[in-house]
Amino acid sequence: MRAGAYSPNHIGNDAAIFNATAEHLRKRGYIVNIYNEDRFNSSDITEPVILNMCRERASINKLQELENAGKLVINSGFGIENCTRERMTRILLGSGIPYPDSLIVNTDEAVIPALQKAGFQSCWIKRGDFHAMHKEDVSYVRHPEEAQEVLQEYFYRGIKRAVINKHLVGDLVKFYGVHGSPFFYWFYPLDLGHSKYGYEVINGKAQGIEFDKERLKHICQMAAEELNVLIYGGDCIVSPTGEIRIIDFNDWPSFAPCRNEAAPYIAKCVISEIKKKF
Repeated sequence: MRAGAYSPNHIGNDAAIFNATAEHLRKRGYIVNIYNEDRFNSSDITEPVILNMCRERASINKLQELENAGKLVINSGFGIENCTRERMTRILLGSGIPYPDSLIVNTDEAVIPALQKAGFQSCWIKRGDFHAMHKEDVSYVRHPEEAQEVLQEYFYRGIKRAVINKHLVGDLVKFYGVHGSPFFYWFYPLDLGHSKYGYEVINGKAQGIEFDKERLKHICQMAAEELNVLIYGGDCIVSPTGEIRIIDFNDWPSFAPCRNEAAPYIAKCVISEIKKKF
């Protein structure tokens, strides 16, 4: 299970989708042993399959070691690491996945000239080294001078690297998916009151801009493949002209508004991967 520190405002939701998936696997005859992250890290893991929502650095390192030793790990520890901000940005931009114009910077460097040269005004600053744990790990700024001030705060907090995404105007859309399955769910988070840090208000209430739903699903499936995650979710912006760009991609999110629908598909995905490997 995911440590509570990595489930900001979603501890119950993360636990619920994990337990629902485990129950579907049990109904299909599988023995499922549930560990918290502390017990996982301190135990000798003998199970051949590891289904996880881990986010702690020690957990990810152990998942990667177990995967290299031949165990089936879902999501892959390498995929989870790929969803940290700097790696994700490099992978998605390098793979041609639609994504905001971005700069990757050291938090102690002067960035105003680079932001001005890139044409950035309002933008998002996100810690580059790991997954967000606090609201302060993601910051919206209105101009390069404010960006410089926020980066300095990151530096004082011990965060050495950051990603700066250009702010995109349009409808904010949240999505959930299971790679290789027909399951895909999207919605406007502000309309449903779904929020982790409250930043949904920056883009405001969705205008219902028309966009190609199949293209959104295709882009997300491509991103899942490039990042090496099977169970995923995230956010995108639909521009006033209908262009879709991913702004965030997460390994195994809460699936809160579609948990009952998603859990059986996640279980089927796990079973399919088991059959492929064993």
